[in-house]
Amino acid sequence: MADVKALQAERTQIFHDVHDNKIPKRVPVNLSLPLEPLAGYGGIDLVEAQWDVSKCEPALDKLCRNFYSDICPGGTSLRYPGYYTPLESQSFVMGSNGTFQHPEVVGMLPEEYDDLIENPYNCLLEKVIPRQYKALKLDDPINMMLSFTKAVLGYNAHMAEQGVLVSKYTEKYGYYSTSRYGGGFTEAPFDFLADQLRSFKGISMDVRRMPEKVAEACEALYPITLKKGMPKVVSNYASVFIPLHMPTFMREKDFAKLWWPSFKRMVEEYASLGIHSRIFCEDNWDRYLDYLYELPTDTIMMFEYGTPKLIKEKLGKKHIITGLFPVTMLKTHSKQECVDYTKQLLDILAPGGKFIFSLDKNPISIGDVNMDTFNAVAETVRDYGVYGNAGETAGLQFNKEDYRPSPSRKLESKYYNTWEQYKESHPGVSDFGEAKLQGFEDSLFQFLMFLLL
Repeated sequence: MADVKALQAERTQIFHDVHDNKIPKRVPVNLSLPLEPLAGYGGIDLVEAQWDVSKCEPALDKLCRNFYSDICPGGTSLRYPGYYTPLESQSFVMGSNGTFQHPEVVGMLPEEYDDLIENPYNCLLEKVIPRQYKALKLDDPINMMLSFTKAVLGYNAHMAEQGVLVSKYTEKYGYYSTSRYGGGFTEAPFDFLADQLRSFKGISMDVRRMPEKVAEACEALYPITLKKGMPKVVSNYASVFIPLHMPTFMREKDFAKLWWPSFKRMVEEYASLGIHSRIFCEDNWDRYLDYLYELPTDTIMMFEYGTPKLIKEKLGKKHIITGLFPVTMLKTHSKQECVDYTKQLLDILAPGGKFIFSLDKNPISIGDVNMDTFNAVAETVRDYGVYGNAGETAGLQFNKEDYRPSPSRKLESKYYNTWEQYKESHPGVSDFGEAKLQGFEDSLFQFLMFLLL
């Protein structure tokens, strides 16, 4: 037990050093298998695992014993059938093999931009969510209430089961606890508009036909996406995860005018509160690296594709870099070729600190990786990625006082009440109820907006 606690302390220290702008003892290894490949690793039927994540416990225990990582190496997912099934989701659909897919869907019609701009939260609840979740029939309120209640119960149950499993093995094997410090999840306002409201095809047409409406919609959605990502507890070791979807499919002039301003403002507003953003730069962002440099210091940037040397040169002294190791290599290349490439990446990205090793994306199934090769890569990072100057300053220092975002429109809706508003309409309620009732309000907001991410 003492050895496990010592290992956990070492792992915690190397992650904290990266976030504290220090060069760590060694490069942190941030590698894991999501629920789908973990089930395959254990020979477990994926449909069964999706409904009961505890079925994966033997597989996770085996993985922890046979695979190296500095975080718990498996058992998490964002998509479970316990909340999508009762809602009759059309935006996230589980196939017969247990894999979730996200079809091209339209939740908001082009003629509804003005409704969204005028009262965004009302529009999302009254029009978009009922279109994407067919059980929420406005003309059948009793069954709608029952279906929604089942979904909330399913969401809470799935996340609790997942949390218990990961926490158990984090402590058993002495991993760094990422959940201990909290965090958030949201999207850039433009991506939120594109993803489930207008669709890829729809937003691409809107950018050309009505760019002014798109800009106004991003401004209207800004307070919603900002609030969605807000962590419950502010910590230098927590972050808001923001996957970036649309920029590489856009002309740079459209990106600069319509996508970038609201996103940059959001990341800066988080930074002004002492909150770091963890962004996933999907596809290849080489042409946008100068934009990324402008983001607040110690923004954590995970890259899918790109030129490692260029990324390190442009961003490595200011931001924390991760990603870039191709998951496809774990299946298509020999163990030695993968080990050699791991060392090449470390030689480029590790010097000077501000680097965490991870894949460019998660594997979808266990067939995507050769586990022996995967473990060889992980052990290479652990053994080769050692610093000789641990404890030195890594680069530019984050200071929340450097960021002063302009005031934004507040979230206002008849469907969302602050404690003050609730107290005004229910003057007899005790002030002792504030924490619980406001907590319920915010939890419901989080779940509703999660349905649109």
